[in-house]
Amino acid sequence: MAPLRRAGRLAALAGSLLLCLVPHLACRLVGRRSPWPPRFLGLAARSVGARVRVEGYPAEGDIFLLANHVSWIDILALGGATGAAFVSQDGVARWPVVGWLAAQNNTLFVSRERRGGLSRQIDALRTAMLGHQPVALFPEGTTSDGIGLLPFKPTLLAVLLPPPRPVRIQPIHIDYGPAAPDIAWVGEEPALHNVMRILGRKGALPVTIRFLAPFDPADCADRKAIAALARDRIANSIAAHQRSSAPPLPPV
Repeated sequence: MAPLRRAGRLAALAGSLLLCLVPHLACRLVGRRSPWPPRFLGLAARSVGARVRVEGYPAEGDIFLLANHVSWIDILALGGATGAAFVSQDGVARWPVVGWLAAQNNTLFVSRERRGGLSRQIDALRTAMLGHQPVALFPEGTTSDGIGLLPFKPTLLAVLLPPPRPVRIQPIHIDYGPAAPDIAWVGEEPALHNVMRILGRKGALPVTIRFLAPFDPADCADRKAIAALARDRIANSIAAHQRSSAPPLPPV
């Protein structure tokens, strides 16, 4: 049945793209900001089997989102729920189709190898923040196993000291529940293999997007303090919900 599930979900993805692409290009043609990329991401998340639920609320005003990273589905679920533009590795820009689609959502592509270009990357991120579209960053720098949390890399958070416009930082906990280890993209698993494995997965995939307490970057001494505070809030949410979902202990 896995090949049939794969084919059905790929067909749903293609249908979602066709539904959103024409009106999106029309908006671009007349110079209007297109609302269609986040709509496509939301439809794409559902097409691959994700059932997204939101807990909490986005902060008022402009927000900069810092989230844990488990799977490529994170981008579909979080982008569909928030309309955020993402900061991504520049290698994604070269992926067929995916790179072009990412660019349509104003993705900022950065390189972690070109240390000399860091100031230009921060300047580009600062320019992106001048718009009112939320910006999302996965500060772990790679995907985790969905159970633990990797150290946060604070480098690009320098853009928040000071931010180009008043902005609140909002940590996000992306929670796949018991399915996290099954769908996590870790180790040396090739991207295509992970995609095909998830597309062939049986059943729906519940995903919870948790908006945690926001904070003002001006309250932090430096970018490391920003990273530590955001990580603590996400780690506390992960620990709390892992405890709440654990089976009860047997009676003594």
